[in-house]
Amino acid sequence: MGPLYQDRSDAGRALAEKLVHHANDPSALVLALPRGGVPVAFEIARALNAPLDIFVVRKLGVPGYEELAMGAVASGGVRVLNEELIHRLNVPPSAIDAVSQEEAQELERCERAFRGAREPASIRGRTVILVDDGLATGASMRAAIRALRQCEPAYLTVAVPIGSKDTCDQFRAEVDELICGDTPEPFFAVGTWYANFLPISDEEVRHLLDHAAHKRRVRRVQEQRTMAHP
Repeated sequence: MGPLYQDRSDAGRALAEKLVHHANDPSALVLALPRGGVPVAFEIARALNAPLDIFVVRKLGVPGYEELAMGAVASGGVRVLNEELIHRLNVPPSAIDAVSQEEAQELERCERAFRGAREPASIRGRTVILVDDGLATGASMRAAIRALRQCEPAYLTVAVPIGSKDTCDQFRAEVDELICGDTPEPFFAVGTWYANFLPISDEEVRHLLDHAAHKRRVRRVQEQRTMAHP
């Protein structure tokens, strides 16, 4: 079987068709996991007439065993910890704080690079559609969900164009709605199902966020003019 999508934008347009029930919902907010999730989310936000923002997650690696995640920090100053792992490995609070501070600084750098001076979107009480370009192990998405829950959205949808069936099934109990476009077996890797799966640059992320914000402003002006002159 060949690629299912030409590129991430193509995947976003296909995924948007499965999310039409959220179109024109004033409480809807599309959040992308950068960098790969941004082109996918851009197409969804445009199709649904919803604002687009990013949700950055940085893993907190155990000192000396950085591949082991003892938690994560995320946009909005959120921190989630794997208390069981921390207790089992006897990680001292000072080490947790040091790693948290380092990753929080990197998170802020990423957000400045991606968003510039624009304020982050408010999450509390909204219908949030969290988007990535695929689900393999789901580690980043799981951290994002746990962090997002602390921001108190009213309803949380996770949407991906492609995913491992086992991973997608695991997530169904963790969110209000899961939209997984395709779950081919055997799965291999996310990039297998894209003809073009080149890395996304900071500049591309910034351009898409700026373009989405501009489109929203133009649409609001047009709507206001229509209401003033029906």
